[in-house]
Amino acid sequence: MIDALRDEILAEWLPQQRWFGAKGREIHGVDVVADRVLVEGNPSLHHLLVAVDLGEDIETYQLLAGTRDELPARLAHATIGADDEGNVVYDAAHDNELTHVLLQLIRGGDDEAGLRFQHLPGADIETDLTGIVMGAEQSNTSIVFGDSYILKLFRKVAPGLNPDLEITRALADTGTRTVVPPLGWIEAADDGTATTLAMLQPFLKSASEGWSLAVTSVRDLYAEADLHADEVGGDFAGESERLGAVTAEVHALLAEVLPSRLADEAENAATAKQMHERLDAALAVVPELAEHADGLRSAYDAVAELRAGVPIQRIHGDFHLGQALRVDDGWKLIDFEGEPARPLAERVALMSPLRDVAGMLRSFDYAARHLLAEQGTAPNLEYRATEWAERNIDAFCTGYARAGGRDPRDDGVLLRAMELDKAVYEVVYEARNRPTWLAIPLGSIERLVR
Repeated sequence: MIDALRDEILAEWLPQQRWFGAKGREIHGVDVVADRVLVEGNPSLHHLLVAVDLGEDIETYQLLAGTRDELPARLAHATIGADDEGNVVYDAAHDNELTHVLLQLIRGGDDEAGLRFQHLPGADIETDLTGIVMGAEQSNTSIVFGDSYILKLFRKVAPGLNPDLEITRALADTGTRTVVPPLGWIEAADDGTATTLAMLQPFLKSASEGWSLAVTSVRDLYAEADLHADEVGGDFAGESERLGAVTAEVHALLAEVLPSRLADEAENAATAKQMHERLDAALAVVPELAEHADGLRSAYDAVAELRAGVPIQRIHGDFHLGQALRVDDGWKLIDFEGEPARPLAERVALMSPLRDVAGMLRSFDYAARHLLAEQGTAPNLEYRATEWAERNIDAFCTGYARAGGRDPRDDGVLLRAMELDKAVYEVVYEARNRPTWLAIPLGSIERLVR
């Protein structure tokens, strides 16, 4: 397949995928650097690692590629192209005739074609389940097998242990019920370095995503003409407080089982410097940020002046309402890999847990305001959005303080700077992907820099 699948076909197909992280950047070349055959015949299943040359850097992506002499209609949407022999090449993550093979290999703990399929001791994995790709595909692809398992394929890969597997396994070993434990994983061992490719976990079929629950609460509030957020039947503040408590519990466990320490003044200055650098890059992309630049830089400079002693540790790294699942016995946190667009070294670096808190506070703001961005603003709804966001932000921080022993709002300088840093990131994302939502982070920055 390395020779048969033309590079230009992949170069055209990759940017059309939701999980491709280099949209908008020029592709200088695509090279299939590893082609491992997992199933031979018609259909066949290949595991590919594809190096994408972006000029300044190279990103590597994982692809399950299938070949068939004739593609059934149910797989037409997954078409990549044709090889030199006239076979159709397609994204086999969508082919339930092939993906169950991955369960078989994980159950067997096999080494196959240079890949290692691992499972935890005692994990009894069923292998005759039908796999379906979840519709909410983002930076990774998740395949749900029956009502039992979810297999996350890390589309963008880097040499080393993926933080999602590392952190989830470390937390599960403590016995906590606040995360979904891993059952197994897939890794490559090229050049002696194990690279995490996928992780298998139990599928929580009855779980509700935090984002969906929060948005429903906001809609309930908007539908009422004269009630406040605490008077609406769908008030979310109680859940926000419980989510804050779970977040603090997870942070405490992470500080206990993985490295943690106190940052010195030089590290505080380095954190501020990174914030300034991200602002510099954002200003080049979004001119509308310029009017807030002085206020942003002032907030970042205050971080550089903090004294030594800021606690730093391993954190979630990309924390928002979509990374929290509500089940019968409470909240569970998921997806601990951090922001996939960032280098692995940054994602495993020790940081203040307030970065996670800031991410969740920004998510509350988005939940409150994204409907206004889509439907147009009205003064009464703007007021209600602010009321809902402030109520749930306060509830989250109250829950965090109750379980963690310290209120995040007591560290206002650092928390405010991290909220602003996250909002700057959002400004760039929205400008490139959802221009109609740009007003959400810009409005937040205007309020926070006052």
